Amino acid sequence: MKIKQLKEVLGFLALRLCMVLVMAILVVVFWDIVTKGGGAVSWELLTQPPKDGMTKGGIFPAIVGTLLVTLMTALLAVPLGMGCAMYLNEYALDCKFTRFIRMSIRNLSGVPSIVYGLFGVALFVEACNFGTSILSAGCTLGLMTLPLTITASEEALKAVPRSYREGALALGATKWQSIRTNVLPYAVSGMLTGTILGLSRAAGETAPILFTGAAFFLPDLPGSLLSQFMALPYHLYILSTQHHDTALVRPLAYGTALVLLILIFIMNLFAIILRSRLRQMKKE
Repeated sequence: MKIKQLKEVLGFLALRLCMVLVMAILVVVFWDIVTKGGGAVSWELLTQPPKDGMTKGGIFPAIVGTLLVTLMTALLAVPLGMGCAMYLNEYALDCKFTRFIRMSIRNLSGVPSIVYGLFGVALFVEACNFGTSILSAGCTLGLMTLPLTITASEEALKAVPRSYREGALALGATKWQSIRTNVLPYAVSGMLTGTILGLSRAAGETAPILFTGAAFFLPDLPGSLLSQFMALPYHLYILSTQHHDTALVRPLAYGTALVLLILIFIMNLFAIILRSRLRQMKKE
């Protein structure tokens, strides 16, 4: 066997080992949560509010709060992120200032979530006077999700061949008409997929909502967007580390973790199905 072929075989073997290692870790973590939390998941857990200091009852208010905050995050991140990506890729000139903006967006993706939480307190809770509420938490998570949404959307737009735009412009279409008819139909699947993956990450964040609206114990459902709320990540954090009897509520904590994983899995599955259907419609 030649040296080049040997290097190729060893390289592919190393990649396969990395894949197997990652999958093994995921399986171990998921198996541990399922085996320890599966028995705690019941109809009562999913439909009842917490009782007796969160030692009994369910997590229904936390589920509703998580969904509301995720929806608020999507309302901010999706239109702003996609609009920014379209401007940067389709309209902005390729200059130093544009490259600086792109570099800044990518740097914002690496900012710790707790920093976004502190920024959300200063901007939304205090400056905008939203208080600790669903609105403040959703806007904070929306800002945190924006860099990922912009990056994923711009990469999806870049994947569309330049000839699609040039063909529409050659037939007399305006810039926006060429984007709307020849670019977006082919890029929207990738744009939505990246956006939903970003939202699923935001749904599992604890630090940003810790400062901007999550409540320790709130059995009633939020009455408005300016109300405090319970959320699955913060609820899990309290049960795991701050409860007065962590051993007693440990099964409930594992059940909460399993519900949160299922919720995120459903969001990711929705992204996969949506991408598949949009690609199928594009082929037709």
